[in-house]
Formats: sequence, C-alpha cells, structure tokens
Amino acid sequence: MNKSPLSLALGGMLAMAAGLGIGRFVYTPILPPMVEALGLSNSQAGLIASANFVGYLLGALLAAVRLPGSRRAWLTGALAANATGLAAMALTTSLPAFLLLRLGGGIASAITLIFASALVLDRLAAAGQGRLGAIHFAGVGVGIALSAALVAMLHDWRTMWLASSALALAAGAAVLLLVPPDRPGSQIRTIGPRAPLPRGFLPLALAYGLFGFGYIITATFIVAMVRGNPEIAGLEPYIWVMFGISAAPSVALWTALAARWGIRRTFAIVAFIEALGVAVSALWLTAASVVATAVLVGGTLMGLTALGVMGAREGGGDPRGRIALMTAAFGTGQIVGPSFAGYLYDLTGSLTGPSWAAVTALVVAGLLSFFRSARG
Repeated sequence: MNKSPLSLALGGMLAMAAGLGIGRFVYTPILPPMVEALGLSNSQAGLIASANFVGYLLGALLAAVRLPGSRRAWLTGALAANATGLAAMALTTSLPAFLLLRLGGGIASAITLIFASALVLDRLAAAGQGRLGAIHFAGVGVGIALSAALVAMLHDWRTMWLASSALALAAGAAVLLLVPPDRPGSQIRTIGPRAPLPRGFLPLALAYGLFGFGYIITATFIVAMVRGNPEIAGLEPYIWVMFGISAAPSVALWTALAARWGIRRTFAIVAFIEALGVAVSALWLTAASVVATAVLVGGTLMGLTALGVMGAREGGGDPRGRIALMTAAFGTGQIVGPSFAGYLYDLTGSLTGPSWAAVTALVVAGLLSFFRSARG
C-alpha cells in the first residue's frame, strides 16, 4: 500500500504524539493532583518519573538487538502497550505498581520513537521529502498540548489517566491507517553498530545525555512549581499547554537553521537557549518568568531531540543502532534528573538547586557540541 509523503509524516506525528507527547509527558500535569490525593512526597514523584526513563533506556537498548518481526509490528505493539499502561495507572494506588507501569511505559515510548522514526524518516528521505520530518517530530508538542488541554478540563487524577489513555489509543489507531506495512524483506535485523562510530559521535552522545538531565527537571516539575506558588497558581491549567504549543512548530525552525549552520553548531545554540529558559525560573518565580520558561524550554526540547537524531543519522549505513545509542544516553540523563530533583525538593523545599544543576548540564552540553563543530 502506497501512502503520500504527507500521510506518512502525519502518521509519524500521531505516533510521536501518542507514545511520547502523551505517554511520556502527561505525567507532568497529572502529577500535582495525584500527589495531593495520594500524599506522595516529591521524592516519590521523582522516583516514578525516573522509572519511566529507566524504561526508556531499556527500550532503547532493546531496539539495538535482534528482534523478530517487522518494524511496524513493534511500533503497533508499543502504541498498544502505551495506551494500556496509561489506563492502568488509574487502577492502583500502590507505589511499586506505579513504578512498574511507568517502567513499561518508558519501554513503549523508546520503541515508538526509534521505530516510528526509522519507518517514517527513511521513507520520506527515499521520496525526497525529508523536510516533512519536521511534521513527524512536531507530534511530541501536539501530544503535550492536546493531553494538557484534556487534563485541564478534568478534576480527578484517575479520570485524567483514563482520558489520556483514550486519546493515545485514538492517535495510535490512526497511525495504523497512515503508516503502511513494511515491504517484504524489511524485517528487523541486528542493528548495533559494527563499524567504528563516526568522528564526533561520542561528544554528541554525551551532550545528548546532559540535555536529557537538563531539560527533564523543569519538564517534570514545572506544573507542580506553579501549583505550589499561590501568586501564580492560576496558571496551572495553561502552563503545560503553552509548553506543548511552543514545542510543536519548533523542529521546523531549528532544522532549517541546522541546514545553514550545521547540526552541531545549531545544537549548541539551542542548548544555550534552553539553559536560559531554565535559569529564568530559578532566578524569578513570577507569572512572566514561568511563561518564559515554558516557551523557551518547550520551544527547544524537540529541536534538541530532532537535532540529536539527525546527528546520529550522519555517517552512512543503517542509522538505527546510532539512534538507539543516542536514545540510551538521553535516557540515562533522564533517569538521574527527576530523582535528584525530587530529593532536593523535599530536602530544601525549593527547585532552585536542581534548576541550577540543570542549567549547568545544558551549558556543558552546548559547549561540547560547539567545540566539536568548531573542530569540524
């Protein structure tokens, strides 16, 4: 079955919306009412977030070994597991169960990213329509914005999880209509890199891991931070929607600039902008500052994610092993971030310390990428 490049890009967008925009990030707006209803500590909330990112790391590693079946079959299974796991979050109050469910959700998210990207981006490139990849990556912001708007209309944390599951299920069903089956002979093979990694890959992977640590602290706790400040608490229903709206169109901008300036130089600039966004919320906690943080971090999150994947695709050959390694580095940074921030949040009553740690990580990521680009 042949599909137009635009249909493929839209299918990729919906896959990313379901598996990442909703599956990974809906925890942020659900977190404050969930913590309040269940009496969870910030450390426990951070641990649940970290469990999701442990799963993300495991999913990335799983995608780098020999797997039976087709890429589309694994994508379909991941989308189904994602929706099921979201619904199951509403059916328990047990911390161990939350950890296991978010672990499984993280595995599903990584598999969705890697196989949706491989299916859609490869086909778009073959059709000479690589620029439509920006639509594919915009799905994360679309999923964040839609799920945030949905959650904002609800009041019970259980209903929020169930509604998010239904939204992810609907998006996943549409993916099956828009992304056709693999061609005969395109079954998954061992995809780990056998040849030496391309020059400059390791600094980029390290920068990607630091980016994972740097963004996730704000991305996990920004809504809780707003809710905990009476002067700006009224922004709670809107701040995560702003984050997603800023993320959706950003990939087109940053990838266009990367075509002019180079991937690594653009990665550095975007990392510095994201560091500024995090620093704003650490310096001032006002309505203007949290809006600026949402726009700056939201507007750079998927740009950095896409630039990292683009950098991994350089070097020729099958890029999926390199994408998996980049995703693993990214996942490692995400595992540490929420637990570290939640522990300090409980200890000090403030996110200022974790936010400055995030700023430092993002600046170092930018410097690594900048100096690598300067060396050529």
